[in-house]
Amino acid sequence: MWYYEKKLQYPVKVSQCNPMLAKYLIEQYGGADGELSAALRYLNQRYTIPDKVVGLLNDIGTEEFAHLEMIATMIYKLTKDATPEQLKAAGLGAHFVNHDHALYYHNAAGSPWTATYIQAKGDPIADLYEDVAAEEKARATYQWIIDISDDPYINDSLKFLREREIVHSQRFKEAIEILKEERDRQKIF
Repeated sequence: MWYYEKKLQYPVKVSQCNPMLAKYLIEQYGGADGELSAALRYLNQRYTIPDKVVGLLNDIGTEEFAHLEMIATMIYKLTKDATPEQLKAAGLGAHFVNHDHALYYHNAAGSPWTATYIQAKGDPIADLYEDVAAEEKARATYQWIIDISDDPYINDSLKFLREREIVHSQRFKEAIEILKEERDRQKIF
């Protein structure tokens, strides 16, 4: 069981209404390498992972939901005062027609989130390598969004998220080594 503290993991501020930046951030909301995909991947994989590292998947999976909440807050703040014309100019016209200002799980190109974004092989080492790759792809995406953003407040929050991706990747790499040693010692999985 876990407890929800009614505050974001890291503060989210924006300089001004910026639907174009919001459009890019949607990639981390409903994209293949985004926070929803990561949370669901890890919380699903934990059922076939050895006890030695199952807590890691649970902890990181629930943290990814906190990151999803941060991304949702950024998108909301960047678009809440946008006019339909501004949304259309940012390439969010179709989103507006379908959802108004509501968030919806799709990527920056508008393709809806799909369960095919997440993997679970059932082999603990294969799954953890998948998780390392997912974290590195998310890190890269955060960096690319930072590179095109001119909002210092958003960039501050994105740098926090980028660093958490690095930490998660490191933890998954450590778990791989633990499981490889266990496999080699006991000749299991």
